[in-house]
Amino acid sequence: MREPDYNRILMALKREGEPDKVPFYEHLVDKEIIEAVLGKPIPTIPGALSGTYFEPPMKHKEMHVLALIKFYRKLGYDYVPFEIPLKLSRTNIEQTKDLARYSRGLRAWQSESKGTITTIEEFENYPWPEEPEEAADLTYIELFDKHLPENMGLIAGSCGGVFENVSWLMSLTHLLKAVYFDKSLVEKMFEKIGSLIYKVDELIVKSSEKLIALRMGDDLGYIQGTFLPPAMLRKYVFPWYKRLVDLAHSKGLPFILHSCGNLRRIMDDLINIGIDAKHSFEDKIEPVWEAKEKYGDKIALLGGVDVNKLATMPNDKLRRHVRFVLERCAPGGGYALGSGNSITNYIPIENYLAMLEEGEKYKESSS
Repeated sequence: MREPDYNRILMALKREGEPDKVPFYEHLVDKEIIEAVLGKPIPTIPGALSGTYFEPPMKHKEMHVLALIKFYRKLGYDYVPFEIPLKLSRTNIEQTKDLARYSRGLRAWQSESKGTITTIEEFENYPWPEEPEEAADLTYIELFDKHLPENMGLIAGSCGGVFENVSWLMSLTHLLKAVYFDKSLVEKMFEKIGSLIYKVDELIVKSSEKLIALRMGDDLGYIQGTFLPPAMLRKYVFPWYKRLVDLAHSKGLPFILHSCGNLRRIMDDLINIGIDAKHSFEDKIEPVWEAKEKYGDKIALLGGVDVNKLATMPNDKLRRHVRFVLERCAPGGGYALGSGNSITNYIPIENYLAMLEEGEKYKESSS
């Protein structure tokens, strides 16, 4: 594949025309896919759904960082995406056997009915980190700065967004009840989480010389709309988005928002807040090429090859679909090729690589 050049992805994020090749973008690639591509296991580090934080040995952290760099460089990415795990323990994680093609043994997910914090008393007794340095392990940033080659950048931020971390700790069910019956708890939760994420991201921005963009993953909706009414998002969530966007821009960095769900009613809010790029698209909600037509003159659009298609389409049919997406989205720039959400461990590797190969060939075939 191509040699990385982080100016390529920056051209897309800043909508400064078409780079020499269509850049690639992923929010994340599952560890099992990375291991299958590299042909060897890599050390586990804490993730959003671990429920409990553990401290890996420094050697394991460094091995993990080196594996990510090798993987993304090998496949032609101009940067490495990374979320700094927040040390927020939760007791509401569910698990079952993982039946994916590249199984991880057990698959974990967030319970939407059982909360770790559901009352003011639980909020006050929760072991909140007192300082941002206690909330996130910035040695990962130091390791990326140490090992990333000159032509690759880092796109990073805190793990999970403002809404997600509140809903993970409270559970979605308890949060949706509390916005009507316990507003004081909701206000305290969003203030605590928002300020924590801001302080951690502030440290990331200050400490990294390789950072080329600040990112946040914050799933706000489902197929029909947003979990909270837009007015509540404007009250509790978007003021923190504005602060994070301003933080990125104060350092000359683009801000990327990854958010799943039907966000039609709040897209103008997100654009007015100042996000530079939007990621996560699902064809049955809004295909990325339709989003490009609507918003491409205001923000960059990233990814958009539907995960269901990546997981189920025959290889030749998928390649035709990827070419269709490229033909609709790549002209004029402001676009990077990738999945609609992430490269999950149930996507066939041959389909993932086919998507990248079509992106690699696009400029040649269209010239």
